[in-house]
Amino acid sequence: MPDYRLILETSGRIGQVGLARGDVLVRVAMLDATRRHARDLSSTVSRLLAEEGVTPRELAGIIVGVGPGGYTGLRVGVMSAKALAYAAGCPLIAVPTFHAIAHQSPACQRLWVLADALQGAIYFQRFEGGSPIDELQIVPASEWLPWASGVALSGPGVAIHAALVSCAARVVPDAERDPQLASLLAVGLRMPPVTREELLRLEPIYLRGSSAEEKAKATVPQV
Repeated sequence: MPDYRLILETSGRIGQVGLARGDVLVRVAMLDATRRHARDLSSTVSRLLAEEGVTPRELAGIIVGVGPGGYTGLRVGVMSAKALAYAAGCPLIAVPTFHAIAHQSPACQRLWVLADALQGAIYFQRFEGGSPIDELQIVPASEWLPWASGVALSGPGVAIHAALVSCAARVVPDAERDPQLASLLAVGLRMPPVTREELLRLEPIYLRGSSAEEKAKATVPQV
């Protein structure tokens, strides 16, 4: 049986599911943007596996994008990947979404990847030669983007905060700013799987709570 790996990417508005044989994608499906990822993710996974004649227990591994990104979609994707990996007894590889995006821009030696973090803020991380040079953080968009001179910008936050982007910045083409399944696969194949203990503790990458949690905190009186 060839090495089949399932790939889940649900950080954006439109989720993606893929099936790879070795280092080649053989099946790809997009989740319905008008429906919740939770509703059609399981059926889409089952369909792709059936089309390729593979059972969950025959998977060599599962690769999942862990964010940052949309709170609900990410949680559905990561929790589904954990449950399937646990049930099938196969390895799980957790790929930071920004690492996959950086992989798509190999020609950019200095790259800033960003995503919207709401309330005028962005998720932000710098890469050089495809490798991260600092930690993921949340920063005010208005304080960082006007100074993006001589660097390339990528990620789903570029379009949202386009008005703040410096004219001296090089913006990566729109089609390459969202994580692609092939990039998650390429990055994931270079990473070790999580341990059993890490699998149980694995959560999507959040530097802040959901919108509902943020609003709840804001209503708590300060003592």
